[in-house]
Amino acid sequence: MNTNRVRWQNRIEVSPDLHHGDPCIKGTRIPVKTIIGSLADGMTPEDIMAEYPQLTREDILAALAYAADMLHDDVLLPLAA
Repeated sequence: MNTNRVRWQNRIEVSPDLHHGDPCIKGTRIPVKTIIGSLADGMTPEDIMAEYPQLTREDILAALAYAADMLHDDVLLPLAA
């Protein structure tokens, strides 16, 4: 693992009382899946920060690091068409 990777544990919280238990950026109600989905849709980090001014570049990197860690041990299989 890259030692420069943002530690998502410092920036992401999961609480049953916050956004239905979805992982969110600490101090916000912005779910990680919203950030990852926005990136997948072609938004840049700058676009996302303009849409959600309370986010920082480190928050976006933390969302990516969280997603990477959550997928690390999962086996993904293609869906039948």
